[in-house]
Amino acid sequence: MLKKFVATAIILATFTMPASADTKDPVVVFAGSASQPPLEEAARVFEEQTGTRIILHLGGSGAMLSQIRLTGQGDIYIPGSPDYLEKARDFGLVDKAETLSFLVPAILVPKGNPHNIQQLEDLARPGLRIGMADPDGVCVGLYAVEILDKSGMTDRVRPNLNGFVESCAKTLAMLPLGMVDAVLGWREFIFWAPDTVDVVLIDPDIVPRLGYIPAARLEHAENSVGADKFIAFLISDQGRNIFRKWGYYTDEASALTLAPNALIGGSYVLPEGW
Repeated sequence: MLKKFVATAIILATFTMPASADTKDPVVVFAGSASQPPLEEAARVFEEQTGTRIILHLGGSGAMLSQIRLTGQGDIYIPGSPDYLEKARDFGLVDKAETLSFLVPAILVPKGNPHNIQQLEDLARPGLRIGMADPDGVCVGLYAVEILDKSGMTDRVRPNLNGFVESCAKTLAMLPLGMVDAVLGWREFIFWAPDTVDVVLIDPDIVPRLGYIPAARLEHAENSVGADKFIAFLISDQGRNIFRKWGYYTDEASALTLAPNALIGGSYVLPEGW
């Protein structure tokens, strides 16, 4: 099951449907892999219902943004957090955006939690191998650094870090591959691979921010009609139900039950040295 999530780019199947003005051309989406499982399912359903082909490119939000800028291609950008949406805005690539779902930082461990990790401080235990995403290009890595920084745990946990990876999918994959004993990731990862990983929630008082997944049509979109229709589908009841099926919170109030004092969105500047 996990193998499908490690890929950094995927082209979904094409369904033969009668062509119309906005179904002839595909909708090209560049997305952070934080939304990969529900986004893949939503794309399949949308294709079946409309005949419009969805092409998904998935990876780190920073890498996806770089591809958009370098190629000048794409119709939709779906980063894993508002940090990268603001960068896209600064580059003049997007304007308005819709919120698809919320993300809660958490610790993920192998099924059964063999090292009995119960809290953030446990990640500083000598000998533990801790994994995380590259904070310079992947949203969840930046949130992990922020939590370590604001909880005063950076110097204690950093010696246990076992390298950075380039996407959410690869962050989760470190566990079943036996590369690490725990990862700092999103709570939502547990629903990607419930048979192989468990989640350890972080003390709500030390979670400074919750992320959310925005979707925005690119200003240079070639299929702007198709892009708008796909985004409208993602925020419809049917689209949101797909995200909820995969364990994602689609309303702010539900997400805040796990971290009542956390900010929603905002930004955090990566400290020097990371």
